[in-house]
Amino acid sequence: MTHNINIAELTEISKRIRKNILAMTHTAGSGHPGGSLSSVEILATLYFNIMDHKPENPKWNRRDKFILSKAHACPVLYATLSEAGYFPENELKTFRQINSRIQGHSHIKTPGVEMSGGSLGQGLSFGVGAAISAKLDNLKSKTFVLLGDGECDEGQIWEAAMSASHHKLNNLIAIVDRNQIQNDRFTDEVMTLEPFEDKWKAFGWKTLKVDGHSLRELIDAFNLAINQTIPKVTFQYIVYQRKTSMLQNTDELQYLNLLTTILRKGNLRKTRNAYTISNFGHKLTFSIRNNVSPLLTTKKVYFKGVFEELLWFLKGDTNDL
Repeated sequence: MTHNINIAELTEISKRIRKNILAMTHTAGSGHPGGSLSSVEILATLYFNIMDHKPENPKWNRRDKFILSKAHACPVLYATLSEAGYFPENELKTFRQINSRIQGHSHIKTPGVEMSGGSLGQGLSFGVGAAISAKLDNLKSKTFVLLGDGECDEGQIWEAAMSASHHKLNNLIAIVDRNQIQNDRFTDEVMTLEPFEDKWKAFGWKTLKVDGHSLRELIDAFNLAINQTIPKVTFQYIVYQRKTSMLQNTDELQYLNLLTTILRKGNLRKTRNAYTISNFGHKLTFSIRNNVSPLLTTKKVYFKGVFEELLWFLKGDTNDL
């Protein structure tokens, strides 16, 4: 069933998903919250306004399918599936634990997960297969594939894009999370993607560009994409890009004090070139690199973009966190 939940309700759902992403990755002491947080509104819109699916029957053969190609961002998928009722919320606490159903990359043993992921670049090919299968079975179901912009360096993405166009898969919608960050650096430092939209158009795709945090723009874009006669790709822009500009104009001590307020735990103290928040279960150490993006180090895992995301989304309002 489709939910058609309004914007106000979707906003509250998105906040709960964000909180669960942070709780999961903090409890595990590892994970990829940055790329998860950048995709929250995308999944909230799809699962609660666009897609036809049945949490009580995850294998329903007429369901719309969501494929997480950037499978390291699985916390956002798990939090969304839990919110939708695929499994209990308290199971999120087992993230990345031995014998848990919710591991560090999405896996089909988790209720609601369509593809086991990990190696980047494979999700669109899987989506092409799912879309072809639906057409062969005369089903009206749609397939949505979420791609990271960094994984679009992979040649397999473009082979799948060419295949989708060849087979006229109008039931396939790809979403590119254009947050402009991959692994440990900006995408343009690794491989220049622009002119990105032109590349997709050259492969026969219809392209749409929207603000990836605007629920209204996402709803309108997905509804438009569903009614196109060729494969579609939507570019979810303005993710980390917006937050880094805010950071560059913010005194780092003021910024970190605000983070302390958001976390609502411990005191901030400076140690050489870093700041440490203690009394948080274990120490959280912030350092500023290249005056661009803060990196949070905890148990040797770097969480990129997490707190820029929170600051932007909450706009300084920490009452709900």
